[in-house]
This record gives sequence, structure tokens and C-alpha cells, in this order.
Amino acid sequence: MGVHVFGIRHHGPGSARSLQLALGQLQPSCVLIEGPPDADALIPLFETAAMQPPVALLLHEREHPTNALYYPFAAFSPELIAMRFALERGIAVRFMDLPVTHQLGLDAETKGEPRGVLGDPLALIAEAAGYADSERWWEHMVEERQDGREIFEAIRYAMVSLRRELEWDVRGGEAESKREAMREAYMRQTIRAAIKEGHEAIAVVCGAWHVPALLDLPPEKTDRAILRGMPKKKIDATVIPWTHGRLTVSSGYGAGVRSPGWYHHLFTTPTDVVTSWLTKVARLLRDEGLDVSSAHVIESVRLADALASLRGRPLPGLDEMNEAAKTIMLFGDELPLRLVHERLVVGQSLGSVPGDTPMVPLMRDLAKQQKSLRLKPAAIEKELTLDLRKPNDLKKSVLLRRLDLLRVPWGVGGDRGAGLGTFKETWRLCWEPELAIRLVEAGVYGGTIEDAARAYALERVAKTEDLAQLTILVRQLMYAELPDVVTPALKALESRAAVAADLTHLMVAIPQLAQLVRYGDVRDTATEVVREVLDELVTRVAVGLLPAVTGINEEAAEEMFTNIMNVHGAIGLVDAHRDLWFDTLTKIGGKDALPGLLRGRALRLCFDAQRIERDEVERRFSYALSVASEPAHAAAFAEGFLRGSGQILVYDEGLWAILDRWIATLQAEAFETLLPLLRRTFSTFTAPERRQMSERIATGGVTATAEDDYRIDDERAAAAMDLARQMLGIA
Repeated sequence: MGVHVFGIRHHGPGSARSLQLALGQLQPSCVLIEGPPDADALIPLFETAAMQPPVALLLHEREHPTNALYYPFAAFSPELIAMRFALERGIAVRFMDLPVTHQLGLDAETKGEPRGVLGDPLALIAEAAGYADSERWWEHMVEERQDGREIFEAIRYAMVSLRRELEWDVRGGEAESKREAMREAYMRQTIRAAIKEGHEAIAVVCGAWHVPALLDLPPEKTDRAILRGMPKKKIDATVIPWTHGRLTVSSGYGAGVRSPGWYHHLFTTPTDVVTSWLTKVARLLRDEGLDVSSAHVIESVRLADALASLRGRPLPGLDEMNEAAKTIMLFGDELPLRLVHERLVVGQSLGSVPGDTPMVPLMRDLAKQQKSLRLKPAAIEKELTLDLRKPNDLKKSVLLRRLDLLRVPWGVGGDRGAGLGTFKETWRLCWEPELAIRLVEAGVYGGTIEDAARAYALERVAKTEDLAQLTILVRQLMYAELPDVVTPALKALESRAAVAADLTHLMVAIPQLAQLVRYGDVRDTATEVVREVLDELVTRVAVGLLPAVTGINEEAAEEMFTNIMNVHGAIGLVDAHRDLWFDTLTKIGGKDALPGLLRGRALRLCFDAQRIERDEVERRFSYALSVASEPAHAAAFAEGFLRGSGQILVYDEGLWAILDRWIATLQAEAFETLLPLLRRTFSTFTAPERRQMSERIATGGVTATAEDDYRIDDERAAAAMDLARQMLGIA
């Protein structure tokens, strides 16, 4: 009976089917699989129905969890087929690759050394067969058929010839060659151990490239010498959900495939592969609002069959079906094919693991909360709107915010829905497998999400010196319902604010504090201490702003413009210190020596708040845009006054006339210099505002005085008043 080596592709439906047939014919007493022996204890989990692929073995260094390796399995992975074949029949099964404890040790030893890269040895065979790339050759020759043991004989012959031709050393790089030699030596040692145990029929499942190295066993002392003195690291192992997207080559996975969704379809659909696939495509396109009928499907199947015949293929492949769908269903439009590629060809499946899978306590706590809150993870991004008045929604929000604190960004956003009040939050959820490593890493802070978030937050409070970052952290803590951390965080905020000398840092912190004061009470959060800190910061900014903007350059003025607008919005939220703030803006607007951008904005803010009379605004506007002013300074003033809203120009004839006269008096050279600045200013206006201005210019520009604009048509006004009285119920 002996040793039987089956060379497979790590994620191939044809390899999986052929392996299933071959194992059934062989009926081995032991199955050895290329995989990490450190995870042998986890193999029985793969027999349970709760283990739904795609999943991955996660093996990480105990002291440094981010130093990790993944071993993914899809429904069409031959290794998974081999495991389940053995488990269902009570056959001995184990992994045989070089243990991860040694692989991570080698990584530490060779850190910084370049890794050798085995380009694509199959490209030589594919080229000889007339294929443009090895991926298509392997698909057509192996993955789209199910030949049992015969296909593995062909693979063995091809790999032996290929390795002899390439002389193996083509890998390049001493560290990589050493690693590969160790891997294959360990595999042979595992085979020897199985033989010594008395197994008569041993099935070895490995990547096709390794087949020649495992066919004939050299003297055992040779392999012992290769493996002597291997470095070790302490590691832990578990199984985590994986996604089809993470099985692709484009995701960076070395053994990745181009089309995991298509491969899943090939493996799980024994008959009518073409018809069922194109039916899926049609259903997806219909769901997206495209007009695709059953007739389109029938014609697409016929075209795919015809293309396969013309190309000498027994059955249509993915290329033929894409071309058929594009031609028949989409009338040549390639854009919807991107959706087909994302949703079907790659797929968006997310696997699941049994509840008794060994996990770090943090993972187990998250799984428990996900089940309790009915917040199931998914690989496809979805939007979640939470109503914080509902207890369950509030708990979901708290969980997402605590995870975010721990740098596990399952949810992104958390913004309040527009027009829905402060009790609404909108999140975008998408579970990525890498988040599991983040949870492992965060496990050092505690056994539950709450405990870990609390401990990590306390550490961040102690280390965060930047006032703006600390302000953001305080807000996160309040919304994450960690009151016992909020108190020390507020004390740290208060002490850092007291000694902060940079006015810009104070201004950046104010909006976050204002948000807390204005909206913190939605979650019954005490905000008195926050208000005290906010009062102090606003007072210091108002007093120090005028000196801070004196003598600054254009770049600094642009940054200060943004900060002034943010502080202005924050003061509007809390409705405090308004008089002090507008006194400061009035002074800035009246100082000729200050940057025009800031003078113009300060004047506009005061005017919008009715803190300055219209006549005074026109006077200052006229003065700033007079012939005596430097054109660049005047343009900056106009930009500061007008940026973001041209409504005032639409309805204020006086300001329109001043701006019109200023532009008309500019010399040609000055006009060309200032044109980009003027265009930038006007580009911030809304489309209706720009249209109204264009119409005004087209019909003759401006009127002589503003007074005519305020004359009332008594007859039209009387009609409007009658209607208003009726609406209000006034006799």
C-alpha cells in the first residue's frame, strides 16, 4: 500500500473533488496534510456542522500577537476535504508542515533579510501548452475536472520534470532556500513517523510543488541535520472566521486565487454549472434594477457554449460566461461586470466557528455580546442606524465605541443622523478577519471588552499630551460609558489646558468640548467639569486671538481661518461667551494690518449675527476694496467675507456694486494674477447662487442705488397680506 502523495492547489475545486475520489479509492489508514502541527488539537473542530468555511487557523506568538500566521480553508480547499474525510471515518489525521513555533523563530532570526521569491514555475508549462498565464492553464487542466487518482499521477510527473528543469535553487535567497529545505525535511520526518506507527496506506496531501521532495525519502540523518537547532517561539492557536475576499491574490495572500466565489460555485454545483452560474448573474443584475429576463439567460448559456467550442474547450469557463453575460445581458457594457466580480466571482461569504473553539477571553466576550445584541458580523459593509433611546441600540453603540477604543474598528462613523436629533447614530459595519488579531492583542488589557477598554483608556490618558487628542479621548470615554475613566481624563484635560501655551491647540480642542456640553446629556453624562474647562479655553482664545493673528503669513492665516470657524460653530452650540467672542471678531474685522482673509471673515460673522450695521459693513467693504488697497490684500478680504456663501451678494445691491466696481477698476495684469483666487472664492458658492449672479450680469449688472430695491409694491403686498391673515386666522 505504502505512501501516496497527492499534489494539490491549496484552494482548488477540481483538486478537492479529485482528492475526494482518490481518497475514496485508496481508503488510507492515515492522512497527513500540509499545515501547522501546532494546530493538530483543533482538527476535530472541523467535523462539526458549526464550522462553516471560509475559516482560518490563526497561530500567533504569545508575547507578540501581531506576529502571526494564517492558514485559510474554504469549502473547496482540498486540505479541508481531507480533514473531513478522515474525521468522518475515524482515520488518523494530522498536519505535517514545519511547526509555526519554528517558522516564527526563523522569522525573528532572519528579520531584515530579503525573502527569496519563487516566481511562477508553472508558467513554463502553461507557455508550452499555449496559455498566456499559469492560472488559466491550471484551472482548465485541473480545477474544472474530477479525475480521481489519475490527475495526481499527471501532476506528479509534471512537478518532477519541472523541479529537475529548474534545479530547485531558482528560489533565490539563502534564508528562503533554508526555510523550504526545513519545511520539506519536517514533512518527510512526519511521513517516517506515520510509517513507524504501522500505517500501511498513508495519504499525503501537499502543495503540488512539494510532491517530488516527498516521493523518495533520503536517509533520516540527512533530515535530522537540516532540522537541528531550529529556533522556537511560544505560540497560541485558534480558528477564526475568514472571508472569500481574503482568499484572493489581490488581498496579498501568497496562495490566493482570483475567483473564490466562482470556485465555490464549481465545487458545490455538480451539474448544470453554466446555467446555474448565469442564473445567479441575472438575479444579481435584476436586484440592481437592470432588465434581465430568462431569455437573456438562455441566450447567454448558448453563447458561452459556442465560445467554449470555438476555443476547443469541453465546457465554458469563467471567461466565456463573463463574455456571454456582457454581450447578451449587458449589451456590451462592462461596468456592471465589476459588480458581478465583487459579489459573485470573488464573493462576500464570512465563515463561522463552533462556540467551543479555543479563544482568548476577549474574543469569547465579543461573541457573547454579538449574540445577545443580535449584531451578527458580516464581510459586506452595511449601514446601521441606532436609536439611543432604545436600550438595545444604546448597548450596541457602547460596544462599538469600546471596540473602537481598543483599536478594533468593526464599526466606523457613529455620527448622528442629519435632522434626526442627538439620539440617532449611523454606523458602517464590516468585519475583517484581521480584527481577530487586534482582539488578541487587546487581550492583555482584560478578559472582557469593558475591562479591556477601561484599562487601555487609562493607559492612553496617562500617555496623551496633545490637548486636542485628549479632548477626543474624553468624548470617546463618555460615549463608551466608562465613567470611572472619565474623571481622571477630565482632570488630565484640565491640567493640560491650564499649561497649554499654543492657542491653536486650544482652538482645536474647543469644538470637541462643546459637543460634549451640548449633547452629553443624551446619555445622562455629567458635563459640569467639561463646561468649566470649555469656559476657560474660550476665554483664553478670545483674549489671545488678536495678538495671535497679527503678522502671520498666508498659510498660517488659512489654518487660523478654519480654527476660527470651528470655534465660532462651537460657541453657537453652547450659546456661551457670545459677547466676548464677537467683541474679539469686531476688533479683528477693524484692524487694517491683519490678514485680509481673517478680517473679511470676522466682518462677515459679525454681520450674519447682526452685531454690526449694514451701512458699516458696506463702508468697511468699500474701504477694503478701494483703489488704495493692494489688489492681493483686497482679494483676500473679499474671499474671507464671501467664502462658502454668495447669498449676500445676490440680495445686497450695495455690496454687489462695491465688488463690481473693484473688479472693473483692476488693471489687466492684476486681474490675471488674482483670477485664480477669485475663481476659488466663487467656486464655494452654490449652483443657484452662481446662476443668479450670471443672470444679473447678463441683464445689465447693478442698479444705481440700493434704495430702489426696497420700494414696496402696495398692490402685490396687499394680496400677500390677505393670504397671510387667512392662514393665521386673523379677521
